[in-house]
Amino acid sequence: MSVTVPRTVLNEVRRPGLRSDLADTLVERLVAAYPAAADPERAAQMRAYMKDVAPFLGLTSPVRREVSRTVLAGTARPDEDDCAAVALACWELPEREYAYFAVDYLRRHVKHCSSGFLPVARHLVTTHPWWDTVDALAAHVVGGLVAADPALRTVMDEWIEDENLWVARTALLHQLRHKDATDTDRLFTYCARQAGHPDFFIRKAIGWCLREYAKTDPEAVRAFVTRERSRLAPLSVREALKNL
Repeated sequence: MSVTVPRTVLNEVRRPGLRSDLADTLVERLVAAYPAAADPERAAQMRAYMKDVAPFLGLTSPVRREVSRTVLAGTARPDEDDCAAVALACWELPEREYAYFAVDYLRRHVKHCSSGFLPVARHLVTTHPWWDTVDALAAHVVGGLVAADPALRTVMDEWIEDENLWVARTALLHQLRHKDATDTDRLFTYCARQAGHPDFFIRKAIGWCLREYAKTDPEAVRAFVTRERSRLAPLSVREALKNL
């Protein structure tokens, strides 16, 4: 089976003519193995829970991971083009579990990707977006790319201003796993910049990234919340101070 990614997608991520034998193999295995383990009743429940963002096959996380191990057995380590081809192809498949496979795959192999992978990540963040894929992409893929190439911080400065709330949420959450390596000036600047945002997902992300950084520097987070409390949404404040 040959993976086909629409030309419009390839143009958007500046990877014309992208080809990957590894992606061909993985997608062929996926479209055989995942439907064989489908649970239609559970699929309907999952689709409803995820607000109808996509159809589901009904694979629980343990089942999906077990089937994924079979799919991945014996395959080679990917390079950046392989990662892009796998992710873009999975995003074109209708059921959400294929996107979950792609996210897991990128989390595992983002260290093999350069800063040039960021447009692919943005495409994934903005295509059929919901928290189930965006948050993992933000913390583990975009965050990994920025950690490996700090020059990408200036791109995050652009993303935090983006009108697309999922791009802005990604900028907020990309340092979620950086701990001592967190760029605190950017963390607090981003939170202050979006403090008045009306959307739940931005307000929740502000509180979440502050709460996570509080595990590293609780006094800095407490001081920031005290200083900006009048601007922050109550949800953001509750989340930020939950464990303090």
